[in-house]
Amino acid sequence: MTAMSEQQSIIVPQISTFPDAEGKARQVLRWLHKRQLVAAELSTCGRLGNRMAYAIAEGARQLPHAERLPFGLPCNGLEVVTKRCIYTPTRAFLEEAGCPQCRQEIGEALFDSLEEWMPRQTDTFVCPECGFEDDINGFLFLQPCGFSNLGFIFNNWPAECFSPALLAEFARRLGYPVRLVTVDC
Repeated sequence: MTAMSEQQSIIVPQISTFPDAEGKARQVLRWLHKRQLVAAELSTCGRLGNRMAYAIAEGARQLPHAERLPFGLPCNGLEVVTKRCIYTPTRAFLEEAGCPQCRQEIGEALFDSLEEWMPRQTDTFVCPECGFEDDINGFLFLQPCGFSNLGFIFNNWPAECFSPALLAEFARRLGYPVRLVTVDC
């Protein structure tokens, strides 16, 4: 048996500036606790900062591929981020993106624009090829990534544990489409 590699599955709404991100995070946490997917109280089962996160709960055993979930691991919790962040795979990320309007490759210009996006100077990007403008999340990416002030980081939860139905319910509750970003740590 091989050792489990460290990973994160991150659910990101496809909007740069989520209105009342903290309020919506609390609502989603209540829903996840009610489904018994995560604990109601914080504990030191996270990876970021002070390591405080919401530990995996027994209801997660009902998810697809539950045998791969991090029960018993010290880092198994959900961390909620309510500040502007860029969520991309950390290894082998290609930084390739396309315009949904003209279908041209515009990755270099888009990723260069993150210097303005990150400090919230803008939420949008303008295609340098055709002038199409949209929220940065509206552009096409070869690898799943997200840009938002709201993110749900599930430490050591494999992506295959998130069924299409669960992701659709996340999107319904958030009111925006979501993207599942996987990160190997």
